[in-house]
Amino acid sequence: MPSLKTRERLSEVRYEIRGELARRARELEAQGRTLVKLNIGNPGAFGFRAPEHLQRAIADRIANTDPYTHQQGLPVAREAIADFHRKRGTPNASPERVFVGNGVSELIDLSLRALLNPGDEVLLPSPDYPLWSAATILNDGRPVYYRCLPENGFLPDPDEIAKLVSPRTRAIVLINPNNPTGASYPRELLERIVAIAAKHHLLLMSDEIYDEILYDDATFQPLAPLAGDLPCLSFGGLSKVHRACGWRVGWAVLSGDPLASGDFHHAMDLLGALRLCANVPGQFAIEQALHGVDTIRPLTAPGGRLHATRQALIDCCAGSEHLSLVAPQGALYGFPAVVGDAAEGFDDHAFALEMLEHEDVLIVPGSSFNVPFRNHFRVTLLPEAPVLREVFARIERVLGRRAETAAKRRAAVA
Repeated sequence: MPSLKTRERLSEVRYEIRGELARRARELEAQGRTLVKLNIGNPGAFGFRAPEHLQRAIADRIANTDPYTHQQGLPVAREAIADFHRKRGTPNASPERVFVGNGVSELIDLSLRALLNPGDEVLLPSPDYPLWSAATILNDGRPVYYRCLPENGFLPDPDEIAKLVSPRTRAIVLINPNNPTGASYPRELLERIVAIAAKHHLLLMSDEIYDEILYDDATFQPLAPLAGDLPCLSFGGLSKVHRACGWRVGWAVLSGDPLASGDFHHAMDLLGALRLCANVPGQFAIEQALHGVDTIRPLTAPGGRLHATRQALIDCCAGSEHLSLVAPQGALYGFPAVVGDAAEGFDDHAFALEMLEHEDVLIVPGSSFNVPFRNHFRVTLLPEAPVLREVFARIERVLGRRAETAAKRRAAVA
């Protein structure tokens, strides 16, 4: 029989976080190999648990979770989200403008589907979380990347963003704090980006899933209060700050002038209705998550587990002649660069495959995050600090061999 054809645009989509290397990792595990898998920011896989008061909130209401709920989410959950955003200064935050989804991932796809016509453009950061690129492509849009360069602390240049706007541009996407770099965007930078969106009547889309995961003196500035009447969609959820990835609970808050975003609101509501509703049990934890005990700060503050692992990353890179690091200010990742002799002829995918095959470590090549350079890789900060130190000892071993080979090659040519 002829092979079943698939959608042609899928050939443009990359998601290496769970792609070819992850499939190879499963094959090696089936052979009995024990791997250290640092490819996914999945707290539960590293021994973290969702806070007990969130678990109790679901257990106490489990008898009420059988029916479908409203397509935008449980009223009590949407009120809790709206109240949280009102306290942040989000304009026109109300339960009617909150959408609860099966994780932020679903809401990214749904919102871009509501926005884009074929050929429309979305301005995305480079590096980006690749789901944003994939969702843009699969909804017939075109990703246009603005650079967030390591020499600028992985912060974008608003002047470059302004130059990339075209008649087909529909939205500017921000990921703050950033995945994969951990950059946290200052207020002044965000204000300049808001001004660009206002000038060209663009939708602002701010992925803020890591909003409370911050280290040392880093701060988080939400975008919606700065956007004012400008339409802005702010994304959050339980996955990262509350360590409940498997519950698949995310939300998006549409702020700004309701008249300016009325048609978009109706489109989001229609698409939400077509999938009936989001997972109901997890929604009963939202109120306690947003208005209950802060359980993330003890992990990110000095003495906390995430803080210790981040420090291990910083120390390992500082002690290596082969690595350079912009220390992450937030989120759950490090994005080191390979430098010096080890970077000669470096290919990040080949390096990741070598780490997997010979050192039993699964990392993500930096180019998977839609950057033009090939000398970075991403690791998660979720393992215990000693585990990460051991991983970087293995990385150092591989890079040391590469550097030695490069030095011998140059000596032979000389």
